[in-house]
Parts: sequence; structure tokens; C-alpha cells
Amino acid sequence: MLNLVSFQNATAGDILTFGAYPQTADGTDKTPIQWDVLHNSGKELLILSKYILDCRRYHGDYTNTSWKECDLRKWLNGEFYQTTFQSTEKQAILVSHCTDNGEDSPDTDDRIFLLSVKEAREWTGKVTLHSSGVSRRAIGTEFARVKKADGCKLYMYDKRGNEDYVLAHGHEVGCSWWWLRTRGQKEIEGSGGEKMNDASRAFFVGTRSSIRSYARVNLSGYGVRPALRLSLECKTRALN
Repeated sequence: MLNLVSFQNATAGDILTFGAYPQTADGTDKTPIQWDVLHNSGKELLILSKYILDCRRYHGDYTNTSWKECDLRKWLNGEFYQTTFQSTEKQAILVSHCTDNGEDSPDTDDRIFLLSVKEAREWTGKVTLHSSGVSRRAIGTEFARVKKADGCKLYMYDKRGNEDYVLAHGHEVGCSWWWLRTRGQKEIEGSGGEKMNDASRAFFVGTRSSIRSYARVNLSGYGVRPALRLSLECKTRALN
């Protein structure tokens, strides 16, 4: 049974547990997922996984696509949703209308989604002192860092620059890059930095928590931090 009462007073920066997903290297566990609370409207919570839970391509092929059509959206709302949450938990997950998916990229209605560029800028910060209390810097679980059968292996920062490391269990760990859902852009050659929309690329969070636009959709080193909206409407009873 899921009791939503304990979530009602959550504020931005709080951490809650909800659902379960493999997090050890061998992938045989079902470990409760920790989520950062991004916003509490009084009726619903917007939450983002605290850690990068997996390493997957935005889309399997290097081709033009959109958030609506990409493989990652299908996986999040299919296999991930079905296996990560119990039936009582699924009842509390709202269908979110997702905009800011990129120019000429249609809106979608999703239970599980990636943050858009606008949402990442509004609800996360480059450093932990951001007013929301949620840092854009992220590291992957052991499961996320293991090389997968399809060749995906999470990039981990291994250069200089304190902005790209976090303390985890008393050790400095290099941050990893993670996908946003917004369709990307690429620089126009010889334009001096001017960019054009490119449906074969997607935005992502990169070094020093920057938001970048040019990742090819089939790159194999970027991570996934799912987001969702959780209903708080059932205030006095548990779902069953």
C-alpha cells in the first residue's frame, strides 16, 4: 500500500523514495529509487531521480527523430514504467502534458518523461546552493555505469575541474551527462557560433552542469534521469 500523506509536505530539495529499479552492478536487485522533489503545487509533486538510473541512447539510429518518436520515450513509458512501479504506485503517477520538446517537435502526454531545457533551467541549478536545492550535477548508480549488451556505457568525468565532481560515500566521483527531451541544435559552419535546429540531435546536461544542444541521438554514453508528476489528491487514505 502507498500512503501519500508522507509526501504532502515535501518541498523543493527534499528526497523521497518511490518505485524500485536495479542499482547494483549485476542488475539483479530491485532497490528503492530516490527522487529529488523539484516542485510541490499542493496537488502534485514534480520529481526527478536523484541518480542517473541507466545508460541508454535517445534513439537507436542516427536519424531525424523527436521526443514523441524516440526510443527512449517508448522505453520510459513502456518497460521502465511497467517494471519499476507497483500497481498502487502507478495509480498515483499522473499523465503529464509535455511541451518544450523542440521546434517542430509535437507535444506529448507521458507518465514518465525527461526534463525539457526550460524545466532543467527552472528547477535545477549548477551548484547545490541553488534555491531549489536540486543540483544539476549527477552521478550514475553502479548499474548505470556497467557496459550494456548494446554497447551503452555511461560517461564519467575524469578530468580536472571541481565543478564536475561530487562526494559520494566519502569519495570524489566524476559526474555523468544526462539527456533532456528537447530536440537539439548544431552550429552552422562558419557562422561564428550561430545555431540551427537539428532533428538528429538532442539537448543534454554536460560539463559544469551546462545545458548543451548538440548530442547525436544515437550516442551511447549519456544517462537517464526519469521525471514524473505524483498526485497528492488522496490525502487521507492509502491507495489499494
